[in-house]
Amino acid sequence: MIEAEVHLSLHNFLRSQAGFPSWPHHLTMARLVARALRLGRSALIQVGAACGYQGRYRTSFVASALMWHGPVIIVAPPAIQQRLIKVEIPRLQQWLQVNKPIRTGDAWPVGHEFQGLFLISPAAWLKAQLSSCENFPNGIPTIIDGVDDLEDWVRSELTVNLETNDWEQLMLAQPTQAEVIRSARAQLTHELFKHPANPYECYLISQAEEEILSHLYSALDISSLPDAWKQFAQQFQHRNENFPSLSSSSFSSLLWATITRRHGLFSLHCVPIELGKILSPIWQRQPVVFIGSALEPETEAPLFRQRLGLEDELTCLKFSSDNQTEAIQLYIPYQLPLPNTPEFQAAFLHKVLTLVCLSATASGLTVVLVGDVPLKSQVGTILASEFGSRVQVEKTCLDENGILVSGWEFWREHQKVLPAPQLLVIATLPLPSLENPLVAGRVAHHKRLHQDWFRLYLLPIAMNELQRAIAPLRDNKGIVALLDSRVIIRSYGAQILAALSPLARINYLDPNLFSSDSEEDSV
Repeated sequence: MIEAEVHLSLHNFLRSQAGFPSWPHHLTMARLVARALRLGRSALIQVGAACGYQGRYRTSFVASALMWHGPVIIVAPPAIQQRLIKVEIPRLQQWLQVNKPIRTGDAWPVGHEFQGLFLISPAAWLKAQLSSCENFPNGIPTIIDGVDDLEDWVRSELTVNLETNDWEQLMLAQPTQAEVIRSARAQLTHELFKHPANPYECYLISQAEEEILSHLYSALDISSLPDAWKQFAQQFQHRNENFPSLSSSSFSSLLWATITRRHGLFSLHCVPIELGKILSPIWQRQPVVFIGSALEPETEAPLFRQRLGLEDELTCLKFSSDNQTEAIQLYIPYQLPLPNTPEFQAAFLHKVLTLVCLSATASGLTVVLVGDVPLKSQVGTILASEFGSRVQVEKTCLDENGILVSGWEFWREHQKVLPAPQLLVIATLPLPSLENPLVAGRVAHHKRLHQDWFRLYLLPIAMNELQRAIAPLRDNKGIVALLDSRVIIRSYGAQILAALSPLARINYLDPNLFSSDSEEDSV
C-alpha cells in the first residue's frame, strides 16, 4: 500500500539527511496523508504551533503527494509555494527518483490529463471553488496548508466591496437615475461621518444608512447593475425584502463601512457571517487534507469544523508538543490590575520598563505586543525616551538588541523574517475587542442565536493567536511575560495556560533571569 511505501522511503530519506531538522512525527503524518489519498477520505491534522511556525511538517505531506500515483492539488500562500518549489520538492524528487510534473497557477492545466502536483494560492483556489465556473475537475485530492487562516481567507474572498469608483460606474450604467444615485451617496456620506472616530475607522451600517441603500436599490434597474452592485445586492437583500427579482440568501451577513475622514471618502462592505453552509459543498467535491498549527485544544477541533462546515466523516489527528525542546518560560505577575480598570495602564507601563531593563544585558530581540492602538503608540514613545533608536514601532529594520513594539497582526505577518525574541511581553490577551464594530457585529449575531459568543468566537481566536505568537520562542526557550491577570482570575485562564503548554512558570522577576547560566524558579 502507498502508506507502507511512503513510510519506508521517507524513513530512509530522513536517515540520509545529516543535520535535517528533526520532528518525531514525520512518518506518522506521511502515512496519514497517504491514507487520505488512497481512501479519498478527508483528514484534519494539527501539527502544533512550534512545528507550524518552523514548517518542518511539510516534508511529510510532500513525500506522500509525490509518491501518490495521481494528481494532487496543494493550496498554500505564495511564500510557502516558493519554499516547496525551491527546497522541499526538488530535494525529495531527487531522493525518491520521482519525475512527477509540477505546475503553479490560478487554473487547472488544460490540454492534457495532468497527473502531477498543482500548487495554487488560497485566494485563487477559493475563488474557483466558490464560483460557478468549473475550473477544477472534481475528485482531485487537495492539501490545504495553514488552515489556521482558512476562515480569514474565505471571508476575504466572500467580502463584496463598493469603492468610490463603483459609484461612478453605477451612474454610467444607469444615467437616468444619476440624480438619485448622487443624492444617496451624499446622504450616506453625511450619515457615516456623524459616527464618532474610532481606531478602526470602520462602522456597522445603521438602520438609517441601510434605509438609504434600500431606497437606492428600489429605484435602480436590477437587471442592468454593474457586477459589484449586483453582488452587493445579493448579499444585502436578505436584510431587506425590497428586491424580489434577486434570489434570496439564507445566510446572515455583516454590513459595514470604512471611511477616510481626511478625504471625505467611504467604502461599503458586506460578507456572510455563517460560512459553514457556503463551504460544505466544496468539501464534498474532493477529499481534502487540512493542515493547521493549533486550531483547538481538542483533537477533533469541533468548533473549527462547525464554523467551516466540515463533515462528520473526517480523520482527525493532533500531534503532541515536545516537553523537553518546546517549553517556554512564562512569567505572569500577581496582583496586576485588570486590563479594563483605570489602574492597569500605569502598572503595565511600569512592568514593561522593568522587564526591558532586566533584559538589557542579554543579547537578542525584545518584542512588546500591544493590541490597543493608542496604548501601543504610548508604549513606543515611553520606551524610545529610555532606550532611543533601539525601539521601533512595527518596523522590521531592527538592531541586534532591538525592541519592537507591535500589534498582533504585524507580529503574525513578520515574525518569520525576524530573529526569535529572547523576551516577548504581552500586554493583554488577544481577545477580539468589542470596540471593533466587526467584532461587535459577529457577537450580536451569536447573541441573536442565543449562543455562547465568548466560548464559540472570542476565546478560540485568542488561544490560537497566543500559540502562534509565542511559537518563535520555543526553540530558544525564551521568556514570555503575560501581563494580563485574567489568566489567573478568570475561569477560562486554565484553558489558556493549557494551550500555552509546555511551559515553566516563573514566579518572580530576578536580576539574573536573563543570564545564560540562570536557574528559573518554576512550578
